[in-house]
Amino acid sequence: MQTPARTENPFHSLNGYAMIAAALALILAGALSLVLQVLPLVASILLGVLLVLSGVITLAGLYMLQPNTARILTLFGQYRGTDRAEGLRWANPLFAGRSVSLRARNFNAPTLKVNDKRGNPVEIGAAVVWRVRDTAQAVFEVDDFELYVKVQAETALRHLASQYAYDHTSDPTDSAATQAAAAETTLRGSIDEVAHALKTELQARFGAAGVEALDAKLTHLAYAPEIAQVMLRRQQAEAIVGARTQIVLGAVSMVEAALRGLSERDIVVLDDERKAAMVSNLLVVLCADKDTQPIINTGTLYN
Repeated sequence: MQTPARTENPFHSLNGYAMIAAALALILAGALSLVLQVLPLVASILLGVLLVLSGVITLAGLYMLQPNTARILTLFGQYRGTDRAEGLRWANPLFAGRSVSLRARNFNAPTLKVNDKRGNPVEIGAAVVWRVRDTAQAVFEVDDFELYVKVQAETALRHLASQYAYDHTSDPTDSAATQAAAAETTLRGSIDEVAHALKTELQARFGAAGVEALDAKLTHLAYAPEIAQVMLRRQQAEAIVGARTQIVLGAVSMVEAALRGLSERDIVVLDDERKAAMVSNLLVVLCADKDTQPIINTGTLYN
């Protein structure tokens, strides 16, 4: 049977300034007992020593807590509670204490080389903001919660990269595939969604150590060097094909408008053969990579 996780118990410590006053009073009373000897000599000495020792032991129970800092208190190995009060505090001098920072901390995950959803090697890195939520879990459930956060953050980052593709790779000439690709979550194109998924996974992994993931963002994302040049050429090819597709669509619309305008205004009557020649010439002019050199025909359309 699995032992339930230990959770934090609040500990209510005493005001440290009041306990300083009490300790000084005990020491002063002990000193007066030794000096004045109002009791028999042996009794005065014993009482004075006990009072002074009690004052010194009382001073040993003082400790200071900074803002956003907690102190875990144990008595002979038994967890007694966590003190989250600020300032000068006092607890039983027999309690052993360990301070734990509750402040937000940053962890910059090193750049990792992993495979994305399509098997492409990519380099990915992230910055994680975290803090201790439950001090008892952080100290008693894991051996070293800082090392635990580091290892789990790198593991979560590797798992995240394998769940998503680096970028869209659909054929831009296929409208259905383009729409499906646009809806796909990718590492490069869906920064907010990927960051939310990373934070959710980190929170699930950190929960066993009493740690809370406050934020997580990708800090580095690139193809691995061995395929970076190939992927760059692929992206360039996709961009060229997309630009050509847009140019052809625009050119066809312009040619269609030109033919419609000539027909509606009765400027010139063209048969099918002349229309085909005109369409061919206009498309060449509109779709050419370089400036075209027009040739003026001083004869008729049929010369």
